Amino acid sequence: MAQDDAKKIAGEAALAELPSEGIIGLGTGSTTRFFIEALARAVSEGAKYVGVPTSESSRSLARSLGIPLLGDEGPWVIDVTVDGADEVDRDLHLIKGGGGAQTREKIVNFASKRNVIIVDESKLSAQLGEQWAVPVEVLHFAHAQTAAQLKRFGGVAMRMRNGEPWKTDSGNFIYDIATGPIASPRELDAVLHAVPGVVETGLFCGRSDIVLVAGASGVRRLVRGSV
Repeated sequence: MAQDDAKKIAGEAALAELPSEGIIGLGTGSTTRFFIEALARAVSEGAKYVGVPTSESSRSLARSLGIPLLGDEGPWVIDVTVDGADEVDRDLHLIKGGGGAQTREKIVNFASKRNVIIVDESKLSAQLGEQWAVPVEVLHFAHAQTAAQLKRFGGVAMRMRNGEPWKTDSGNFIYDIATGPIASPRELDAVLHAVPGVVETGLFCGRSDIVLVAGASGVRRLVRGSV
C-alpha cells in the first residue's frame, strides 16, 4: 500500500472516534490533512463540529473547507483532538513536530478530553529515537547558546527550510536532536525542559489515548494501557 493511501485510510478512520457533535482539535501534518478533509465533508453534510487548529496551515485548510473555528486565545474544552505523529513507541509515547507545530499541538492536546493519533505503519518503533530526531523549539534570543547546551543529548541540527532557519508560527527556531533510541522519554523530556531557552519538545509522553495505525491489512486500533 502506498504511504499516502495508508494516511488517507487512517485519517478517515478517525471520524469514528468523534462524538456526534462538539469541539475538535485539528492537528498538523500530512496525515492530519486527510482527517481535516474528511471532517469538512461531515460538516458539509450537517455535522456540528467546531475546530481548534494547531497551526496556521491547518487553520488555512480548515477555513478553506468550511469548518467553523474557535480563536487562538482559549480556554477551550475540546472533546477530541486528532493529530499525527512522526514516531510511536510500544508504550504509545510519541515524537511529534515534523511539521514544526509541536508547541501548539501540545497545548491543544492537553486541552482535549481524548487524543486520537493517526499514523501509517512506518511510524512504529520499539523505542522513540530509532527513526526520528527529537524536535525542540527554542527562543530566538540566544538560540545558539541554547543549542550548545542541547548537544549533550545528541547531535544537534538547526532545522532549515528554503535555505533559511525554520521559524515556527510563534517565531521561534527548531533544533532537531539525534538522540538515538530513548530508554526513558519522560526523563529526557524533563531534562530538556530544564535547559533555559527551550520552549517545548516534540516528546509526547502518555498523551495518546488511541493510536490508529493504517497498513495493508487495514486499520489497527491501539489503546493506551492495553499494548
